[in-house]
Amino acid sequence: MGNRAFILHQIREALRNTDADILFLQEMQGEHVHHARSFSNWPSCSQSEFIAERLWPHHAYGKNAVYESGHHGNAILSKYDLLEWENINVSPVRWASRSLLHGVIQLPEVSSPLHIICIHLGLVGMERRHQLKLLSQRIDECVPEQAPLIVAGDFNDWTRQAEKRFYRHFHLKDAYQTLHHQYAKTFPSWFPLLTMDRIYFRGFKAVTCERLSEAPWNRLSDHAPLLATLQLL
Repeated sequence: MGNRAFILHQIREALRNTDADILFLQEMQGEHVHHARSFSNWPSCSQSEFIAERLWPHHAYGKNAVYESGHHGNAILSKYDLLEWENINVSPVRWASRSLLHGVIQLPEVSSPLHIICIHLGLVGMERRHQLKLLSQRIDECVPEQAPLIVAGDFNDWTRQAEKRFYRHFHLKDAYQTLHHQYAKTFPSWFPLLTMDRIYFRGFKAVTCERLSEAPWNRLSDHAPLLATLQLL
């Protein structure tokens, strides 16, 4: 809770045990020169590359926040070919840098590529509304209407603004809500109360979606992660 321990190795082990095909990660450290000097087991590569090693050969990292000692942002890790990706700045103000990481993945024996967008929206309502508008524009302009699509990450959306726009305009459904008839409470991980994190999808059938809130997950992050199984239609 105090963010004082360096637990990246434990996070990597827990994520590897899920054997997920695709990971949507937020607040991944791309570089931090002070931490690199302070911890003997700090990786020589970015955190996302360290997690991806030998299991997710295709990965992308997009900077959200850049500061004197380094930078952090969103990351996509995939077992399947990442055909292309782009990081889109959606920050209305300079001091709260945010971005959307949009990737296109080629699944085996599937003709239509899968579009995925990893997000971490802002804490202020006005900021989130602006970011959701830009996200919607991105989907409208760059994602074919019939293409399978997953939008996942930390929405910071306890007022549930995203679902109104997503379902009406893009036919996107939340995996946890589809299966459990409520949104997953994911924050804080040690006593989840707020519905912050989502996995929205279209072109799939939701098979499973669970909140990982027991050990070790409740000791690895202040958010409980979501793990979903989606079946292509």
